[in-house]
Amino acid sequence: MDIVTGVGVLDKAMEVVRSVAEQPQALTQLQQSTGFPRATVHRLATALESHGVLRRDPEGRFELGHGLVALGQAAQARYPLIELARPILSQLRDRTGESVQLFVQEGTQRRCVLSLETPHGLRWIVPEGSVFPLDAGSAGRVLSGSPTDGWLASVGEREPGVASVSAPVTGPGDAIIAAVSVSGPIERLSQQPGDRFGDAVIAAAAELSRALGG
Repeated sequence: MDIVTGVGVLDKAMEVVRSVAEQPQALTQLQQSTGFPRATVHRLATALESHGVLRRDPEGRFELGHGLVALGQAAQARYPLIELARPILSQLRDRTGESVQLFVQEGTQRRCVLSLETPHGLRWIVPEGSVFPLDAGSAGRVLSGSPTDGWLASVGEREPGVASVSAPVTGPGDAIIAAVSVSGPIERLSQQPGDRFGDAVIAAAAELSRALGG
């Protein structure tokens, strides 16, 4: 689910960027993937190219631009959440043997900003950058309000066959700034994923909260 702000040209430009982020695309491919008229795609892509957000590869396809590198580095330096979370979530994945994610709230939705996959062949994959609603899934409900038991679980709530358990990451003043999740097939996480992995998720979220000064 993509974020729609109501600012049409911005929403369309971001759709172009997201499409190119999946793979380099020629103008015709970009038109097909976005569904926009050819003239609109050309206008947006060339404008984004002028700003360094997109570039052309040797085959003439649109690719992510070098200008994004500097922006990404600046964002990381000012918002160290992901780099602080990476070793903590790596330990959580190794401890549980399941996929783990870190979500943050964006308006009325939530975005996955870090996703580490389980080595199991049968797994639930959440691509980094994915956007989901707040009102479904354990991470969404955690971001909507602090769970009384330290964690919240969901079983087949947002996606059939998938279970998850999440806990809040807090910053100064105990404000919820992110949610740590363990997710996977119900066959492994069971109908009671909180009983199985709740303590581990709480411990990881608490460690990240301390690293952030929460």
